[in-house]
Amino acid sequence: EVQVVESGGGLVQAGGSVRLSCAASGFKLYDYEIAWFRQAPGKEREGVSCINVRDDSSYYADSVKGRFTISSDNAKNTIYLQMDRLKPEDTAVYYCVANAFCWAARGETKILPKSGSSWGQESSWGQGTQVTVSS
Repeated sequence: EVQVVESGGGLVQAGGSVRLSCAASGFKLYDYEIAWFRQAPGKEREGVSCINVRDDSSYYADSVKGRFTISSDNAKNTIYLQMDRLKPEDTAVYYCVANAFCWAARGETKILPKSGSSWGQESSWGQGTQVTVSS
């Protein structure tokens, strides 16, 4: 069974840093593109970052580019999201998602979950971890 479990959230001051972890089980990291999504109260869900371990590619939303870094540890079967220079608007529940759709071309980036039968196998979501950035 494909499972992902997030950890590492918490309360941090603006300008600070947090590292989130996503422990994967039931699959290897190179089996899927793995992404981080976030959702804040009253806001739409946003694809924040994505990694393809097979070809070592990574993707970032414009809102976090230059501040967040996604990485992998194949030995630990774990994905990380290093979040630096945090802003209050980064406050959200962060979710790790296995089998995401990640694409970038001509300056545009798309990070989407696979939901619905048209995708074949749907994405697998973790339970989420809260990150709160105080001003």
